[in-house]
Amino acid sequence: MTVELLIFDLDDTLYPSSSGIWSLIRERIDSFMISKLGYTHENVLSARENFFLEFGTTLRGLESVHHIDPYEYLKFVHDVPIHEYLFPNSQLDTMLSNILQRKVIFTNGDRWHSKRVTDALRITNHFNEIIDILDVSPYCKPMIESFQIALEKLNVSNAQNILILDDNIRNIQMAEKLGLQTVWVTENNHFQNYEGKQIKKVEDLLNIYPEIALGKVN
Repeated sequence: MTVELLIFDLDDTLYPSSSGIWSLIRERIDSFMISKLGYTHENVLSARENFFLEFGTTLRGLESVHHIDPYEYLKFVHDVPIHEYLFPNSQLDTMLSNILQRKVIFTNGDRWHSKRVTDALRITNHFNEIIDILDVSPYCKPMIESFQIALEKLNVSNAQNILILDDNIRNIQMAEKLGLQTVWVTENNHFQNYEGKQIKKVEDLLNIYPEIALGKVN
């Protein structure tokens, strides 16, 4: 296995989904849709879920249907008390220190939210770059165009030498179609027939790929 670049998703990947952060963000998304766009408490859940399924993210759906300002939306929905839910993760810091290859974040969130998360975990220094949803506009994961833009920005010549870690199975499946190596990070495996690599938490990566540590590649 040759790995020259590791791409990490952010939310529910660099920290566990059980942390509660994403539940807070979902509440903020609902609040945005109700207070600014006229949705009701009765229909906001189904509308948000439909946007996610059709467009990949609620943001892209709201941009398409309501022409919202993405900066206003992202600032609003990410206004959550990160430091009350995420704390320094020494185990993750050690693991990332043992991986000398280039490491980047590719997220459907924004880079400001990303930095708040990595600062709370105290792992910001490990990442060379952040590719966020604004960088790949008007696309988002799992759209193939978003991956193509991200790989172009990262000057990737051989997709087979990239390892991507993500909690969203649709993102994993698209990455596999593009020839990337993948690890699905999931606390709850809802796809029992999935045969690819998977771990419950990102800190377990070197348990299944110890050869990545300290730059050792085959």
